[in-house]
Amino acid sequence: MKKLTLLLASLMAFGAYAEGKATKQVFISPGVVSINIMHQDKAIKLQRNQDKSNKISSFYLKTARGKIQPMHPFTPHKVQTIGELDMIEYIKQKSAGDDTIIVIDTRTPNWPVISGGIPTAVNIPYTKFKNKEKALEIMEDQFGVQTDDIFDFSYAKTLVMYCNGAWCGQTPTAINALLKYGYPAAKIKYYRGGMNAWKALGLTTVRL
Repeated sequence: MKKLTLLLASLMAFGAYAEGKATKQVFISPGVVSINIMHQDKAIKLQRNQDKSNKISSFYLKTARGKIQPMHPFTPHKVQTIGELDMIEYIKQKSAGDDTIIVIDTRTPNWPVISGGIPTAVNIPYTKFKNKEKALEIMEDQFGVQTDDIFDFSYAKTLVMYCNGAWCGQTPTAINALLKYGYPAAKIKYYRGGMNAWKALGLTTVRL
């Protein structure tokens, strides 16, 4: 009985210590508090807000927005739906100089002004992809696609795309348009959580 009491006391003490230690910092993943990255040639820290009283932006408190997007809305096209840690890995690669990746905020320009954007992203509104002429111009100028006579996607970039969140249809609209033009599904990543989930986790936002 004495041994059991000592064991329970030890476990409780460890739990209190572990809990206390964990709450000193807000982690991205085990052992990772922040990541140094480049955004628009400026060094910034990608991290979660370290203020324990921080709350999600009031802009994202309303629940009566949009329609819930499926987890895999592009079937049978195999576009990968990704989460925050996947997004952070793409951000790290992009920040390290990987030009085969482009992170795209597909929202109309007023949204990034209001809520900020994800580091390394560029704002290309979904409306531009709905117009075939503009879409082809973007694909050639920014996405590495050859559009002379026949589309050549050999050097097409990996597009990591997001909008406001699971209730927002802007990114799905953009992706569906790109798929219609023949963009390889394997080179498109859909961050379904978007800014809503990003801000809910207190992750760093930037001006795009």
